[in-house]
Amino acid sequence: MSSQSLSHVQKSFLKYQHILVFIAPLLFLASVFTMAPTPSGAGMEYWLQYWWLFPVFLTGATIVNTVGISGSALFVPFLIFIFPLFAHPLDSSTLVKVGLISEAFGLSSSAVAFIQYGLVDRRLALTLVGGSIPFVVGGALLSFVIPDVVFHALLGIALLAASYLLFNADLGHDEPGSSDSDHAAATDGGTVSASLPNDPGKLGPAGVHTADDGTVTRVDREGDDYTYTRGGYLRRFANYSVGGMFQGLAGFGVGELGIISMLSTKVPVRVAIGTNHIVVALTAILASLVHVFGGGIVGGHSLSLATTPWNMVVFTVPATVLGGQIAPYVSNALETDVIKNFVGVLFAVISIALFMMALGI
Repeated sequence: MSSQSLSHVQKSFLKYQHILVFIAPLLFLASVFTMAPTPSGAGMEYWLQYWWLFPVFLTGATIVNTVGISGSALFVPFLIFIFPLFAHPLDSSTLVKVGLISEAFGLSSSAVAFIQYGLVDRRLALTLVGGSIPFVVGGALLSFVIPDVVFHALLGIALLAASYLLFNADLGHDEPGSSDSDHAAATDGGTVSASLPNDPGKLGPAGVHTADDGTVTRVDREGDDYTYTRGGYLRRFANYSVGGMFQGLAGFGVGELGIISMLSTKVPVRVAIGTNHIVVALTAILASLVHVFGGGIVGGHSLSLATTPWNMVVFTVPATVLGGQIAPYVSNALETDVIKNFVGVLFAVISIALFMMALGI
């Protein structure tokens, strides 16, 4: 297929992405209702048992996708502390699996929305995902054999670190430049000036130019431009490797450490958030697959399809998809620092509760 044909397919996909993104959960729900192993005699009461999870996961997905972190960072603590008050306790492996499956759909939805805005750096995303894969798989396999006490302690450490990093991160909207000059890239991927040729490997409607010295100029759908370099791969690799381990183990970590590493290497905040969505979405999908099918590999408890609480995910998946689509608009309208500080305080409180649970208090 020629590059022109690929470009046409990409533009068509992004043009109708709202329709295509919402088709995905519909197909998921159809497959669950028709093929998923469920308890014998499961009727309408079984499928509607957890309807109240929809508004909870919708709110959570909108919050985490606006900041650019992993959804399970909120979903897993919710399932540990709040869910049992209204239903029943879940073992650590099951709640991580529910969080990851929901997160995978929600972040994929949000990632496509950020691509449509032209705020995803394809080259950064691919290198970060590639470097994270072995750590995500290792963490997911480790989750099958560690006891719940250790799991809660590690979860508390991860949340406390995420809280600290969020408080010290500058996620306020940087002021992008204007692409009104004659030397700016056009938002349709073309150019106004020959000095900024179109990047055929870009994602979304951005105009992108990479200079010989590595300086990247990116123009988003609104016509704002961002200038940065892709340097700092080693620093980002260190953060994403540790984050990837926690991503596989607890369902989050790569997003929190990833956004910090990109900001510390001078990637503009909106590009960092958009690119981080691709990384977290792909690693969440990978971790979900390992959690569903990998139990038998390491000799730990097995998480077959039959053990998945399908009557929960039929509400959490559509909720996170909708939240993922809303997030870019919230990010554009609100000061991200407000949400960042709220999430940071919440993480700190949850981490204390997890440490108390691990100590049996």
